Amino acid sequence: MSIGMSTRVRPCAVCGTFYSGDGQGLRRQIEALFGRPSSPPGHVAGLIAPHAGYVYSGATAATGYRLLRGARYDAVVVVSPSHREFFDGVSVFGGAAYETPLGRVPVDPELRDELLAILPPAEASDTGHRGEHAVEVQLPFLQAALGAMRFLPLVVGNQSREICAALGDALATLAGRFNLLMVASTDLSHYYPSTVARRLDAVMIEDVRAMDHQALMTHLEEKSTEACGGGPAVSVLRALASRGVRRMEILDHRTSGDVTGDHSSVVGYLCAAAYA
Repeated sequence: MSIGMSTRVRPCAVCGTFYSGDGQGLRRQIEALFGRPSSPPGHVAGLIAPHAGYVYSGATAATGYRLLRGARYDAVVVVSPSHREFFDGVSVFGGAAYETPLGRVPVDPELRDELLAILPPAEASDTGHRGEHAVEVQLPFLQAALGAMRFLPLVVGNQSREICAALGDALATLAGRFNLLMVASTDLSHYYPSTVARRLDAVMIEDVRAMDHQALMTHLEEKSTEACGGGPAVSVLRALASRGVRRMEILDHRTSGDVTGDHSSVVGYLCAAAYA
């Protein structure tokens, strides 16, 4: 990896659109979404969280992130889909940090190097990171909940069964050496009437609740459920199950129609937490 690549910082791409570009305003917005402190029933090992604009999915995401206040991790792994670029494998950001209005979040170089060594489909690259929002929108929540932290941003290109399984196994290996929080970034069904969306979303919700990554992968392939980050969710669920995590709580599910009042064409949002 070149020195130039290792020292570069990715600037925020959707601040001012998906969420406030003003640091103080953003922190106030997140604290309002967090509300009163909420104690988790165990150590939070993983989250599934949405990645839409905060006005739409922020309240859903906050149900998970507020559980992290006071927690400590060696690093946070955020696994996201690629909305703007198609590629094979997994893109690991090769730079030094992501930047948000709340400051820079450093990439963990040791974790990156170890993942690259054990996951052949992964490459250090800017591909999938440049304008991608699905990693970025998770970071202000993490910064507000955890304070200073290190993280590993992963963007999955081709969400094939093989790639998702290999990534899940690699994450499980890393979780055996590091105290990791694993976050799968995904929204659910897109642009269906609310009644149809809730039927599609219910399939994924039950698979997540059961932590059944095999069933979820099958349902995604059969199109009996939809999620732009379905593959990342499969990988994180597989990793958590491999590490012996068995308890998953569905914290919130809603659609954009619950915010806008327009139920004719909605996007589904889910937040769930896995407890070790």
